[in-house]
Amino acid sequence: VQLQASGGGLVQAGGSLRLSCAASGRAFSSYGMGWFRQAPGKDREFVAFISWSGGNGYYEESVKGRFAISRDNAKNTVYLQMNSLKPEDTAVYYCARRIGWRSSPGDYRDLNGYDSWGQGTLVTVSS
Repeated sequence: VQLQASGGGLVQAGGSLRLSCAASGRAFSSYGMGWFRQAPGKDREFVAFISWSGGNGYYEESVKGRFAISRDNAKNTVYLQMNSLKPEDTAVYYCARRIGWRSSPGDYRDLNGYDSWGQGTLVTVSS
C-alpha cells in the first residue's frame, strides 16, 4: 500500500488545518490507521489512531479535545482535523497503516506496529 499525506501548511496559533492521507490498493477499510508527528530534533511520536471499524479515535493526551481522526473508506482516506493549533504542534505529520488485517487496536502508540508510512506533511504553527 502507498500512503500520500497532504494538507499541511502555515497557520497562526488558534487556527485549524485538516490533514488527509490517501491510500492506494485494496482492503483499506480492514486496517487501522494512525497519525504520528516529528518535530525538529525530536523523536516521532503518536498523535491519533482509528481502528479499521471506525468509531471514536484514540489520542495523545496533548491533542485530546483539539484533534479529531476520521476515515472515509469509500475514498480510501483518513483525516486529521486539527483545531486550536499551538506552536508546539509544529511538526511533520505522518500517516501510517497498522499491521494486521482487522486487528484490535493493541498498542497503537508503538511505531513498530505500523507497516506502511506516508511521506509526511509539514505543519507550522506561528505564535
